[in-house]
Amino acid sequence: MDYARFFLEPRNSTHRQYEALRAFFVDRQASAEVARRFGYTPGSFRVLCHDFRQDPERAFFLAPERGPRPTPGPTARRKLIVTLRKQNLSIYDIEAALQQRGQRLSAVAISQILKEEGFARLPRRGDDERPGRPRVERAPAADAQLLDLSSRDFRTSFGGLFLFLPHLARIPLDRMLSQAGFPGTEQVPAAAAWRSLLGLKLFGQARHSHVMSAVFDPGLGLWAGLNVIPKRSFLTEYSCRIDPATYPPLMRSWLDEVSRLGLEWGDSFDLDFHTIPFHGEDALLQEHYVSKRSRRQKGVLAFVAQDALTRVFCYAQAGVRKEGQNDEVLRFVEFWKERSGRLPQELIFDSRLTTYANLSRLNALGIHFMTLRRRSEKLLREIHAAPVSAWRRVQLEGVGRAYRNPKVRDQQIHLPDYDGPIRQLAITELGHEEPTLLLTNQLRRSPAKLITRYARRMIIENNLANGIEFFHIDALSSAVPLKTHCDLQLTLMASSLYHLLAARIGNGYTTAKSSHLFRDFINASAHIAITESHILVRFQKRAHNPLLMAAGFHEKDVQIPWLGNKKLRLLFG
Repeated sequence: MDYARFFLEPRNSTHRQYEALRAFFVDRQASAEVARRFGYTPGSFRVLCHDFRQDPERAFFLAPERGPRPTPGPTARRKLIVTLRKQNLSIYDIEAALQQRGQRLSAVAISQILKEEGFARLPRRGDDERPGRPRVERAPAADAQLLDLSSRDFRTSFGGLFLFLPHLARIPLDRMLSQAGFPGTEQVPAAAAWRSLLGLKLFGQARHSHVMSAVFDPGLGLWAGLNVIPKRSFLTEYSCRIDPATYPPLMRSWLDEVSRLGLEWGDSFDLDFHTIPFHGEDALLQEHYVSKRSRRQKGVLAFVAQDALTRVFCYAQAGVRKEGQNDEVLRFVEFWKERSGRLPQELIFDSRLTTYANLSRLNALGIHFMTLRRRSEKLLREIHAAPVSAWRRVQLEGVGRAYRNPKVRDQQIHLPDYDGPIRQLAITELGHEEPTLLLTNQLRRSPAKLITRYARRMIIENNLANGIEFFHIDALSSAVPLKTHCDLQLTLMASSLYHLLAARIGNGYTTAKSSHLFRDFINASAHIAITESHILVRFQKRAHNPLLMAAGFHEKDVQIPWLGNKKLRLLFG
């Protein structure tokens, strides 16, 4: 056997590098010759030499440790692990104890050692058996019977919610929920559970899953009429326990009550569909168009109606199916007639909301409507072929936009499934490439007023965006249809309460978005003092407090039925 081949023909990379460097630095061979002899390119060998010069202490003959390390034998550490286990410590407690002693060993390795030593799994221990260490503090369970109304004082981060109580205290929510059939228990009555959800909705809380950050705030529990706010699991389960059939009666009674408080309703309504996306694989959900993403995806289709006068949501229906979505406009008409005793005077919506046959039914009921017509290639060719004399220019008033003088072609046409003539306005020079087609049964109203009115309908898109971003109606979880019904109903109620608050404040806030009101007034901490007869809420100094004082929020004491009939007094400064 030629033992010299072991040195002359190295078989691993480390040995080859060693022999090549030795030939260059010791035997003084040329760099190109060494590179050719040991299979390097001239450039790579120069890099190898450079690395060696930077680290001449490199260890060529120490093999790196590879693979799993064997479990140590009966060493001092193993004995320590056994001793700690005999003290009823878990593997994670043992891991922490070893770290305190400067020894690091994973929980898996500790588990293997205990298994080799014959220890069984540790049974579940009580809190008194566990070693003392910092733990998450548990909030007490929500219980209306444990509500403490004795004399005391505390601070709360939810002070702004108490600005809604003067209106909410005048609404018989307990009776309304009972008549509608909402569930409740002795510990958490229906009204307390609903006020908890409503409080989080009013405060812009991003879903109920984040309520755990507020369970120790005594002000939020007091606002709802409980010792503490219910936890996430209860609120999620409660929204699943509500029968969807109970929402329409609650919606009607709520609208009646806020109307009694001064919320006025007009006769013109803006209608729209909104797809609440669902990011899952639920086979029962259909795909609907999501406008903000310009695509179709699985989700819950919600139908919403907004009063054109107050811009407040007055109707919401979740879980609309494709096969029934065209008739939602008729269901809204029926709901509004049942609630108010009269039909809506005017409905404004886009082209995808209903069919020509339903437009004919609205016309037969004497309800004015405006909608858009979809543009087909044939229809566009007919419009472009119209003579110049068929068009006339109109001037839009009170519209803050660059295109105030569009051209209009006004004509009466006939549509399939529609009885009688219908008016079509073809509008150009509105800033769009193609003409806008407006359909209406208002045969005598001027084109300028029709165009201006439909332009205002776009405000519902902004309010929907406000509801999505501030009231978080796009955040879904597992039981989608039930929770969506609950979220929509809460959004409707929160929207009207914000409008009542804005109407009382005045000073330009009447048309402000909920997020604006929240920022200026609701997002405020306060000091609460409970006395024998009063609940005193003192707000810290804020720039907008003078507006609340000018509106008289500090002048009247309001009796709160669910807080032992104590009187609420709001103080500023």
